Amino acid sequence: MKFADFILSDAVRAEVSATDKPGVIREMLQAILDADGMKKADYEGIVQAVIKREELGSTGIGRGIAVPHTKHPSVKRLVGCVAVSADGIDFEALDCEKVQLFFLLISPPDAPGDHLRALEHITRQLKDDTFCRFLKQSKTKEDILSLLEEADNNMFGK
Repeated sequence: MKFADFILSDAVRAEVSATDKPGVIREMLQAILDADGMKKADYEGIVQAVIKREELGSTGIGRGIAVPHTKHPSVKRLVGCVAVSADGIDFEALDCEKVQLFFLLISPPDAPGDHLRALEHITRQLKDDTFCRFLKQSKTKEDILSLLEEADNNMFGK
């Protein structure tokens, strides 16, 4: 699986305006909505599903990274987005550090394999310090999309 398989390029955000965990979740889901990745009527239900998942344990995995995700019956295919916060946001990460990189993922409940493969791809790429450093320094959506494409083409970790 590659980022191109599920990241909606129109939903990528080089700088979020949110300053807290619920705000960044809402902002990223709004970006997915604006990119036609979900229906407006399903927005609030998906927000609540992501927040409920966060209540089970933060998806802030450390090193300035969070991967909020959920399964929801209203989405017909795996969709996701990427967002960057230059200042970082308190996301209750495991290492208690602020989060700068966000990868949000929503999948249909009947596609658990795709959901797991996407999470695996995200976490594998995020283990690369160079990839993370460049993402954190990204100033534009185009910068982020270029880095995702390079990651898909195995340009990192070599």
